[in-house]
Parts: sequence; structure tokens; C-alpha cells
Amino acid sequence: MRADRRHHYRLIHRSTYRYSAPVTSSYGRAMLTPRDGGGQHVHRSGMQVTPRPAETAQHLDVSGNQAAYFHVAQEHDVLEVLAQALVTVSRRRPDLTALPALSWESAVADVSAMRATGQGRNGEGPASVMTIVESALASPLAAPEDAVLEYALSVFHPGERVTDAVVALCDRIHAELEYRPGTSSTDRTLADVLATRSGSCHDYAHLAVGCLRSMGLAARYVTGFVRDGERLRGAGRAHAWAAVWVPGGGWIHLDPSNGGLVDHRYVVLG
Repeated sequence: MRADRRHHYRLIHRSTYRYSAPVTSSYGRAMLTPRDGGGQHVHRSGMQVTPRPAETAQHLDVSGNQAAYFHVAQEHDVLEVLAQALVTVSRRRPDLTALPALSWESAVADVSAMRATGQGRNGEGPASVMTIVESALASPLAAPEDAVLEYALSVFHPGERVTDAVVALCDRIHAELEYRPGTSSTDRTLADVLATRSGSCHDYAHLAVGCLRSMGLAARYVTGFVRDGERLRGAGRAHAWAAVWVPGGGWIHLDPSNGGLVDHRYVVLG
């Protein structure tokens, strides 16, 4: 790692859509601008759409992600979206021994108390409380099915420190699933992923989130990039991982595809 512990990245993400016949109108929503904060700083960013859109707009969504909207109103059979950004990342690998030494049951109790009172015990503001509570709810791609709960229970032992249980879950998913890029589909359930014991980074991330939520913890799906040149799954392309909320310690990002914690090699999009 460099002496100043900062790493600079130039990101180039190109998406190309080829239509079987000319179309006269295309609407798009893109989330290709990296987040500013959480150990990374965006110096500049931009997005170019070809053909040139008739309408464009940008806004921050409820989760704080930069979302872009565009409407191409001329005839075309190829649509290209090119996003570029210059980002500095100073994020370090979390020191789990420095985090509060509480059990996963205590972390679940904190999430439940937030849901009941709308307040946090560690100075969390209303926006943070809303995010944490929402991140503990079931969602279509992270449903707490019986098979998912059973899988999670194998590593969440009574009284175990929450960080130890989370790392154990990440390691188990990494060790037991076969990595198959490009296989994820919104038609696959987490039960399907467990039955086949295979999937892409998106499936790994959704399974981790589903397991953590099934235990009552707050967890989020995260998308971004992994530095090219690393011997890591997903390096040099769009990648996905998970984040779990630890009371008093904030959001801890873990990558089950690679069996480790997220550090300076990762850039968070949303």
C-alpha cells in the first residue's frame, strides 16, 4: 500500500445495447456514478449516451445513490452508455477486533428496538435509522426462505460475536458455492442458488443478504468495482457484495465471492 494510503482509480464503464430492429425511443435509468464518502472521494464523473438523448436528469435516490435518467428520441439500433470517473479510495480493511464486542443477538435486538422506537442507541439520525430498519426487511431477491434460514443457522451460534458470525457466513458461502459469472437471473430464488450451490457474484451477495436478514440483522446489497490486476473474482468488471450493520461500528462490507472484507481495492457505486 502506498505511504499516503490513498489509491487513485480511473473508471471506465461501457454498456452497449443492440436491437434486432430500429427503435424510435429509448428510456434509461443508470447508476454508474460512484458514491462520495465512506472512504472514497469522487473528483469528477460523467456519462455520455449515444445517440444523444433528448432529455436527461440526475438525482440522489433514497439510499443516497446517484441516479441518472435519459430519453433517446431518435431512431437507432444501437444504444451506448459510457460512464467515466476519477476516484480516490482511502478505505482500509476493517479491524474487527476494534469493533464493539457484542453478540449477534444483541445486534438483532438493537435493530428490533429501532423498528419499535425509531431511535438508535448510538446517536444514529433519522435517515440512518430508516436505512437500518429497511435493510432488515425481506425483499424479492433476498427472501428469508426456510432453506436460507437453515443455512444461516449453521454459523450463527448462540452468544457468538456478531463479527465472527458474519465472517463465518462469508467464508462458508465462498467455500461452498461454485463461482459462475453471468448466471444470475431475477427468476432464480435463493433456494435455487442453494440447491445448485452455484451462481455469480450477484447470487453470492443476495444469499449473504438473505441469510443476514433472516437472522434479524440489517444487511444491504452493494454494487461497484474491484481493482483490475488483482487475483479476485470480478476484478476489472462490475461486481457485487454485501454490507451488514454492526451497532456502534457502522456498516461492514464483506465479499462472499472472494471470502474477505472490502478494502481499498473496491470502489462502491451504490
